[in-house]
Amino acid sequence: MPPSLRIFLLLMFTNNAKPESRQNVSQAFLDILHFQSTNIWNTDMLNKIMAYFHSRNIVITYNSLQGSIRNYLENLLYHPKVLLLEFRQMDRQRFQTAMKYLFESKQVHLELGNILLDLARIREKIFQSPGGNRTLFLITLERCFLILNSMECVDILSQVLRDSSMTYLQLHTIASLPQDLQGDAFRNLSTVFKDLYDRITANAQRALYEWTTQILQKPYNASDSENSTSWVSAENLGILGRYVVHLPLEEIRKINSNEMRLFISYDNATKQLDTVYDITPGLAQAFLERINASGFDMRNTSTLYRLGLLVCFHDNLEQMDAAMARVLLHQMIKCNQLRGFQAGIQKLKSQLLDVATENQTLNDTLGLLSDAVVGLTSSQLESLSPEAVHNAISTLNQVSGWAKSQLVILASKYLAYEKALSFHNISQMGALVMGIAAESFHSMNPKELSQVIRGTLAQHASDLSPAQQQGILRKMVASAELSSVIADIQGAFFKEVSLFDLWKEEGFNASLVKDKELKPSQALFLYELLSRKTPPSDLLSIAQLVKGVTCRQIESMSPISFLNVFKVFEKNLHLLSPYQINCLAWKFWLISNISIPPYLLSVLPAEYLESLTGSLCIPFVNSLGKVELDNLIVNKHKKKTILQKVQECLNGSLVDEYDIDFLGNLICHLPPAFICDGISLETMTTALHQFRQCRQLNHEQKMEIKHRLIEIYGSPSNWTAETMQDIGPFVGLSTKDELNILAEKFPDIIVQITSKMTGPVPPSEDLLLVQFESVRNSVRASGPSPDCTDVQEPSSDEIVQLSEANMFWSVRELGCLNADTFAKTVELLGSVGGFHASQLTVLKEKAKQAWGPLPSWSTHHVISLGRIATALNETEIRELDLSSVDTVAALSQQAEWDPLQAKSILQGFLEDSGQAVDTLKSFELAGLGATLCTLNATEIAAIKPLEFGAVVARIGSFPCSMSVLKEFKKKAESVFGGAARWNRAVLQEIGTIAAGLNEGELKALDKELMPYFQPVAIKSIPDEMFKELSPEQIANLGPENAAVVTESQRQVLNDSQLQSLLLALDGARASASSHDAPLGESTARPPYTSVLSIAMCSRNGDGRTAKHMASNYLSFAQVEQ
Repeated sequence: MPPSLRIFLLLMFTNNAKPESRQNVSQAFLDILHFQSTNIWNTDMLNKIMAYFHSRNIVITYNSLQGSIRNYLENLLYHPKVLLLEFRQMDRQRFQTAMKYLFESKQVHLELGNILLDLARIREKIFQSPGGNRTLFLITLERCFLILNSMECVDILSQVLRDSSMTYLQLHTIASLPQDLQGDAFRNLSTVFKDLYDRITANAQRALYEWTTQILQKPYNASDSENSTSWVSAENLGILGRYVVHLPLEEIRKINSNEMRLFISYDNATKQLDTVYDITPGLAQAFLERINASGFDMRNTSTLYRLGLLVCFHDNLEQMDAAMARVLLHQMIKCNQLRGFQAGIQKLKSQLLDVATENQTLNDTLGLLSDAVVGLTSSQLESLSPEAVHNAISTLNQVSGWAKSQLVILASKYLAYEKALSFHNISQMGALVMGIAAESFHSMNPKELSQVIRGTLAQHASDLSPAQQQGILRKMVASAELSSVIADIQGAFFKEVSLFDLWKEEGFNASLVKDKELKPSQALFLYELLSRKTPPSDLLSIAQLVKGVTCRQIESMSPISFLNVFKVFEKNLHLLSPYQINCLAWKFWLISNISIPPYLLSVLPAEYLESLTGSLCIPFVNSLGKVELDNLIVNKHKKKTILQKVQECLNGSLVDEYDIDFLGNLICHLPPAFICDGISLETMTTALHQFRQCRQLNHEQKMEIKHRLIEIYGSPSNWTAETMQDIGPFVGLSTKDELNILAEKFPDIIVQITSKMTGPVPPSEDLLLVQFESVRNSVRASGPSPDCTDVQEPSSDEIVQLSEANMFWSVRELGCLNADTFAKTVELLGSVGGFHASQLTVLKEKAKQAWGPLPSWSTHHVISLGRIATALNETEIRELDLSSVDTVAALSQQAEWDPLQAKSILQGFLEDSGQAVDTLKSFELAGLGATLCTLNATEIAAIKPLEFGAVVARIGSFPCSMSVLKEFKKKAESVFGGAARWNRAVLQEIGTIAAGLNEGELKALDKELMPYFQPVAIKSIPDEMFKELSPEQIANLGPENAAVVTESQRQVLNDSQLQSLLLALDGARASASSHDAPLGESTARPPYTSVLSIAMCSRNGDGRTAKHMASNYLSFAQVEQ
């Protein structure tokens, strides 16, 4: 039999291949690749093969043949360990063939007569699969360097490592790296490791450093000389790159001065030193000493330019003149990239600032101080002349890290010089635009404002206050056609455009909303409007519009239309609501339940998961792990059911890293018992890296992770710096005694960990307390103040280092704060979330001491207070000058006001600005924020509908009382018409205001509107009103709204309503019929292959049905038209 026939005979049996025959199958496939490289396949050859089979009574068709190949390839992608085994068993020629077609070949298709294999797609999907990529990495380490030349293998490793988001470089794999690489192969691989530095663990960084240095040291170790030269040559420093931070201090001190001089002279040295973000002060000082000893003049400007991030630790202030201090400050603008040590850098900048301004005024030197100007206090900034700010604007507009209060001062100074607000002067301001008053924006020439919104303001729009955003928008909308305004507005700023405004515009086209971020109410309105003239496939090319596709619109799509746009939905799953995803799942199920993407099964009723067994399990877990489970499932009971199914699919354990790859994001949802018993010790290190990526973990999960950490790394008293960095936020799970030991050994790492308040494990109170005690014991620059003989006052250095840990200062200690220290640190103190009322009160009194009586406080003073402002009582609030909406906007951003305080803010603004409620503009309403919840019925009725409509979405986000919501609902009717006419977009726009509907209005609502209530509105509906909803309305709430129904609301429901609520929670269809039932045992379901999408086309067919499209949408075999 010809070799080609033997190949196909083997492939025919692939579908039922036993494990022991898989090697033959892979060899056959590789033989095809090798054969076709020197031979041409044609239809005649394929026909002869089919005739050969038929002559032996072997039933085979083109479809069964392509199915055999499809199932074989699918098996490899879903079982990467099988792929690894086959790679290990290949002979030399087949291994070379496999590597050639994966990494070198540019061949896109493999043509076998009537069958076309998409090789490019196969390669792409192997690389996109974490398990496939891991296999390629491991097999390259194991076999490539033995069979192919070193440069080829380095190129392969480079591609695999760069293309993957997974962490393959771990201690056990690094140990397998070749120890004898030389020349360009070694240099190229070192470059790859340098580029991947930030993506690998600290322990892996240390291991790669040791691997690199072992090779670099070999020529020096071979020397017989006892006093051999240090191996750290200029060339080797360049090869180490960012890994120089792992050099021991004593090794740095031994570097030959000639080598150091040569290294610093390299053009690339500065680039390299600009990236040592994790260098410590001790190492930096050692490098600076060697550079100084090598003959470089450390006071020379050209030397300072070459030091990279080492300048951040250049603290030799002796004999430093003002000119050098300014040069150094200019270079230090990059120091905010360092990981940690920011308190010390701020202190150094402050010292340099004093030197730089010696014998000169701040007005004269302002433009020469780089970002050190951020350290200037409010009083220093207030002392500046408008001319000085104007002259320094080219420096000031490039500085980052400004506090909002500083921006207010500088913007007012700059505009005092410019006299008028124009496109030209705003374009010069950079970040300072955030300090421009809302009223000033609203008074600006609209034509110039439209130019600004496309430029400087577009970059900072999201950082503007609600009052500023509305001030800009209302002026533009009032002065031009809405279509031209929309064309000018970019990105997220578009979300400020009200639904009321959109309603008034009829000339929309889809191009107007490209590159804009939409809120759901806008998307609902725009999709409905635009879909009258534009087909869904064109509309959904604008990703944000998927937010506006309704369930009814999804259901009305023809099967082929739906399948044509499904990839758009899948790509933008994060933009969809749980209700929309549920609708997609039902639509796909009804078209073809054998081809539905497995992750969509999770949003269908729980019984649909029962069919997921055997070969269906791995695709289900794999696809579900690639999405955010919280975006799909909001019902915790259903989530528990899904996770039980996931555990069944994993056979109750994670055996190796491949299982971690397949689990993906699902690792964040593993139950505590599984973390305790289901993850092998060898796999836990990789799992830990994935746990760190989680958004949140519950307490029980954290405790089990803590126990596993002890298993892996031993007692915290024995942890290394690298272990601390790898454990990261989980350090905070240790006991107080353990944390004290760690803080003593690694104080800087503790500070870095506590500086990150977000993530799966925010700093615990114990961790913050340990940081507080550590800093207080180490930073003791100031002694007791005259007024506090037995209390040591907090210093600005301590406050800057402590951040959130400032919460542990006692009331007496805070009361002893120096006025200058308070002025320097008020913004930071005002951001501390852990201060209690008595601490805030003493800080409020400190503000009075620093700034004088309340009536003299400016807007920037109030803005800088942050949470401290909430300690002001009603009388004190009335004493403030609240005539500026920007002052009120700063106060309203705090969420802790009681009703009396909030009412005082509102009344204070009305009185000081000389306004009544009926004269308030929309930007003023936006600035007043939640204080609007204190308005009475008469006052709400007085608000102008036009102004209310512009900000109704913001008002609908406030937690007002039910009596106020009812009045706002009446006002909403003056904007959108009677409640009976409200549609989906209106319900989304008005938020909590929808909870103010009366009994008759609620009962009259079309059931299809129920999913479009915002969840916050559903849980705000009074219990006595909620019980009036019909079972049909409740069944149509959708999963997200059903999940927020409160316990008290649930208790007033009857059995029929409760049953409907359970249906909504479970994702059931209210109109489900018998043909919607879940899969039974008799239903044949081929393995799902959506993540593969490997096109393999038979050229015999020419027709497509929706069933075929669904089956082929995400499968290996696709029939060409």
